[in-house]
Amino acid sequence: MGHGRPVWSARATFAVGLGLWLASGAAWAQDGGGWRSAFDLLASGPELGGSDIPRDVPARRGSDASVVPPEVMARVLTEEGPRPVPTASAEGPVVAPEAPDAAPDALEAGRVSEPRVRLVEDAPRPPFKVAPVAVAVVPGLLLHGLGAWTAGDTQTAKGLFAAEAIGLGLIGAGLVPIALTGASRKTIGPLYAVTLTGAGVFSLSMLANLYAVTSPAFDPGRVPDTLPPLELDLGYQYVNDATADYRNFFALGAVARLSKVQLQASARLAPDEGNTLIRAGAAYRLWGAPERTLGLDGDGTSLDVEGFATYHRYPTEGFTLGGGEVALKGRYAMARFGPRFAGSFVEGGVGVSAQAYSYPGRVDDDNLYGQLLYTFGYGVWLGRGGPLRGEAVLFYDHRKDGLVGGLRGRGGGMVGSFGLKGRVLVTERWGVAAEAQAGGALMGRLSLVYAVGGDT
Repeated sequence: MGHGRPVWSARATFAVGLGLWLASGAAWAQDGGGWRSAFDLLASGPELGGSDIPRDVPARRGSDASVVPPEVMARVLTEEGPRPVPTASAEGPVVAPEAPDAAPDALEAGRVSEPRVRLVEDAPRPPFKVAPVAVAVVPGLLLHGLGAWTAGDTQTAKGLFAAEAIGLGLIGAGLVPIALTGASRKTIGPLYAVTLTGAGVFSLSMLANLYAVTSPAFDPGRVPDTLPPLELDLGYQYVNDATADYRNFFALGAVARLSKVQLQASARLAPDEGNTLIRAGAAYRLWGAPERTLGLDGDGTSLDVEGFATYHRYPTEGFTLGGGEVALKGRYAMARFGPRFAGSFVEGGVGVSAQAYSYPGRVDDDNLYGQLLYTFGYGVWLGRGGPLRGEAVLFYDHRKDGLVGGLRGRGGGMVGSFGLKGRVLVTERWGVAAEAQAGGALMGRLSLVYAVGGDT
């Protein structure tokens, strides 16, 4: 087909662009908030009580770390049995035993702290302010760090400004050569991938800019501790395409989670017109906690490789479309950027598909074609523990086939579609899934979800 080299270039470009943005944010997240001494790193662990060590005790000369004398440290590390939690007070350092039978008079005197249940506390969340929200919209949609800057969070502002600059730089690095070469078929593949990567980084930093100033107004969602081993859904999907006769579809789907492997299948069936779309495949988790223990072993950050087969029958038009696709998809927990982004994540994917037409009569040589797959989105976790758990994602999908298709640009080119999707379990067994998408056609879907199993 001649598309192999552009596709691999697209994958490399996407990885570099997303990696640059995430690395810039991770660096700022660590600046000023990292470990300032070896003792701080040691004291943060569960063996020494983590955040139970106060931050307001006198500091050693030349260091801002908390003070716990050597004799206390030696006792903590050498005593047998349950280890005590070192702490300090105004009169001097003491040790808080974990045993429940601590002397009452010692507790009343403040010399011994009560046993701790939770040793690691969440990072404090900034207060909500109205002015940064207004600034984040105008002119913040063009200058993405202004909202956080107005709120006094210069660290977050610098990260957003850097992400926006990276996005604009990649857009220019792709569009300028495209214009100079006249969109040559020899170079359009990798250059288009560079442009899409820049558009993705720019768009995600814009959405992160809005989330950073509005998130302090509500409690953020949490990554689900576990997700069921099997989910089934059944619903209704409506498609408004001016060029097609189909409108109403049965929507069926299934997701099976097997450790690092996830199996997926979906079907869209139009009972009147007969249009049928079937998609089935699997994903393997290369990095990150499996979805069965998503929040127990991680924070939602992951990288998957996936492959799918598709079959799409157009009985009215008289042809069938079938093929396969392979892609890399990643997700990054934005809480790593800072407390303002708690409860949100960014995701992206790049891949390639190969499709073939089958229709009555003589088959031409050009019935096989390839397509660049590209998607990115900004999402939030739904639920704060308990049976209610799920997610919602605002996304862009670059693919042109399917029921929605792509939007035609002013210059005659085609871009993909934009959408919003969500999936949430309301109880241990039942939930809902919804999706709205706009491209060459308009689509809406609402489904009922049933979960099978659930024990980790």
